[in-house]
Amino acid sequence: MSLAAQAKQLPCALQPQRASLQLQQHGRAPARLPATRWQQRLAARAQLAAQAAPPAEVDWDSLGFGLSRVGATMWMASCDAVDGKWSTGELQPYGPLPMYPSAQALNYGQAVFEGMKAQRTAKDRIVLFRPDANADRMIEGAKRLSMVPPPKDLFLEAVTKVVEANADWVPPQGKGSLYLRPLLMGSGPILGLGPAPAYTLVVYCASVGSYFKGGQLTPIDLIVETHFHRAAPGGMGGTKCAGNYSPVLVTQLAAKKNGYSDVVYLDAKTDTYLEEVSSCNIFVVKGKTIRTPPLKGTILPGVTRRSIIELARSRGYTVEEEPVSVTEAMEADEIFTTGTAVVVSPVGSLTYEGKRRQFGEPGQPSPVALELYDQLTGLQQERYPDPFGWVYPVC
Repeated sequence: MSLAAQAKQLPCALQPQRASLQLQQHGRAPARLPATRWQQRLAARAQLAAQAAPPAEVDWDSLGFGLSRVGATMWMASCDAVDGKWSTGELQPYGPLPMYPSAQALNYGQAVFEGMKAQRTAKDRIVLFRPDANADRMIEGAKRLSMVPPPKDLFLEAVTKVVEANADWVPPQGKGSLYLRPLLMGSGPILGLGPAPAYTLVVYCASVGSYFKGGQLTPIDLIVETHFHRAAPGGMGGTKCAGNYSPVLVTQLAAKKNGYSDVVYLDAKTDTYLEEVSSCNIFVVKGKTIRTPPLKGTILPGVTRRSIIELARSRGYTVEEEPVSVTEAMEADEIFTTGTAVVVSPVGSLTYEGKRRQFGEPGQPSPVALELYDQLTGLQQERYPDPFGWVYPVC
């Protein structure tokens, strides 16, 4: 396809890239961009593509949670806010996004995202896990930020195509997963505060292993934050918007510097009840009862959280979505966290106001966390039957 034809097919939200292709058709670099810098950018993009290509031999056992094995192909669609119609979307090489400095997302923060995983299973196929729940959550988050939400079928088509296009990046069964990041942002330019005139939905992916450095089932050490809060009633805590995450870095980095894995936050009203960890939900176990903080707008409605609640109940546990005081947590039999990235992670210790509570044997996963982790991953990898209908086959 000629460069001119490519330019005509680009959506209106990508005017900078359209102009670049038109200029290339005539053998010129974009205006106000020296040819040397343009060539450098082209070379950098080519280098990204080369780095993304999967080598013949991959040490899947060395995977961490990062972009060392980023998929070579991403998917993108756009929407004009005037008519609210989304383009059909298309696959393209993973690389930089064309965007004006005045893009709403860069100035006023209109951006929500999702986290999902594709896995190889015991049935020799690649599957997703409850992608419809991720689609629903993105739609709700978009509405909260006054964005045009992508239709559910478009979302599902996007993640499915990205998995199909990057099948070589899905690790062998039990060696990790292909993490997908659907990202919806206000990409249209704007100066005054208001909704973006255009939106972009991008889905990219990377091969990943364990989220925490110690390994998937190595117990983590948490510290209770007593100064900062993650969210407040009436705010954005229940939405997976981009702005919820960088504010936790100041406490998370300080905690890691002092040897902790992460931070657990308390409610903003009373500083009494657990809310969630920086990027995952939390559960407290006492006998056959499992308790987790309720969804009241300050806690992210995690897909893994919901799944663990249903799975635990099916296995005879009493699961209560009720406030959990930090005092109760310090006296619990065990604690674990859940999330797409962390899956199910046992908590080895909880520190509050200088007092440390050890759970179970050091270095060993606690029994309930281990049981639910095995059941969840066994279902996701099709080692166990799926009575809930959560597994979504792709290829």
